[in-house]
Amino acid sequence: MIYFTADMHFGHRAIITMQNRPFESVEEMNRVLLQNFNAVVQKDDTVYIIGDICHHMKIEDADNLIKKLNGKKYLVRGNHDKNYDPRLFEDIQDFMKISVYGNSFSLMHYPMLSWPKKGSGSYHLHGHIHARMEYNESNRSDGQRRYDVGVDANNYYPVSVKQIVDFFGKYKPDEFSISSNMLNMMDAAIDNLNEGKASGRVEF
Repeated sequence: MIYFTADMHFGHRAIITMQNRPFESVEEMNRVLLQNFNAVVQKDDTVYIIGDICHHMKIEDADNLIKKLNGKKYLVRGNHDKNYDPRLFEDIQDFMKISVYGNSFSLMHYPMLSWPKKGSGSYHLHGHIHARMEYNESNRSDGQRRYDVGVDANNYYPVSVKQIVDFFGKYKPDEFSISSNMLNMMDAAIDNLNEGKASGRVEF
């Protein structure tokens, strides 16, 4: 199975208060996030970590913690990531494009307004903004296949490729819904007719 996650911020005591995380201490947070990760990701699974594994940790401590994370790990660097031991990862990049079961995914730590094949149903997975699930639901409602895979938006667990595809598959836009752009075009055509002007054809 393929999984995604981001923004664990292992070692970052202040993130507990900043993001209202349900932990009493940084030690508890580190322990629970590690347990949650390994409860989902098995040793033969693949996991894409989309930035900010650790913060305010010595590099040797960060490397030792990463060694405890299950799976074949790929890192898409975030703004807090250090120069971890590259041998801990299959690959390290600032941006990745992958295809899974015929689905195209663009991976970057920072959220993007546009991404490759966006108009063809591709997905953009990111972190950085520490959103909640409401953000992902709002994107789905707007027809945007953009998803924050960070732990704050996913109950502090990694999320699988199947969960993401199913999440967006559950949303079926109203077949009679009309976009705001189409409404503007219709309004302009009506105004032209009212003024006796010739109107170009409006494609529906």
